[in-house]
Amino acid sequence: MINIVLADDHALVRQGLKQILLAQADLAVGGEAANHGEVMQLVRKSPPDVLVLDINMPGKNGIDTLKQVKQEFPRLPVLMLSMYPEDQYAVRALKAGASGYLTKMAAAEQLVDAIRIVARGRKYITPELAQSLADSLDRDPDVPPHELLSDREFQVLRLIASGRTLAQIGDDLALSPKTVSVYRARLLAKLRLASNAELTRYALTHQLVD
Repeated sequence: MINIVLADDHALVRQGLKQILLAQADLAVGGEAANHGEVMQLVRKSPPDVLVLDINMPGKNGIDTLKQVKQEFPRLPVLMLSMYPEDQYAVRALKAGASGYLTKMAAAEQLVDAIRIVARGRKYITPELAQSLADSLDRDPDVPPHELLSDREFQVLRLIASGRTLAQIGDDLALSPKTVSVYRARLLAKLRLASNAELTRYALTHQLVD
């Protein structure tokens, strides 16, 4: 029996995941967590066989939680689950110690297969993630990360660094705040940063704003 802890800040998401997993004879859900603190409390009390961890967690985000979990429990397989496509966070998650990465758009069968694979100590790599890993290996280390951004991503970076809010940026570029938020997430992933403050510091350091 594979014992699983589910970590997601949305109760409905956890309930849906739980129903999928409990339909399998070899899977059991031993705990649920809604934030970083609850994740750490659960794994410290009784380490599961697999931790399924959302990237968007209140308090500390999923990547930071992943790093702490792997620091304390290096052999615990962690499967990252996210609303973001593989090309935005997957490589970063694997480098931080994740055993696999799935989007929330994945089929239920993929989730079950991924859990079984990482529980055996293997990595779960989708074709999309394999491509992202290959792309990351091909990058010239001498090229600054911001030169790999799309034109729109570069615009959003400069506007964030100029102190504009997501709503203001949306007005400036005729985009919805949700779309601007997606661009911001891509920026954070591609530049390997964690906040608007770090984006601003990066832009100033590389003289990307006036």
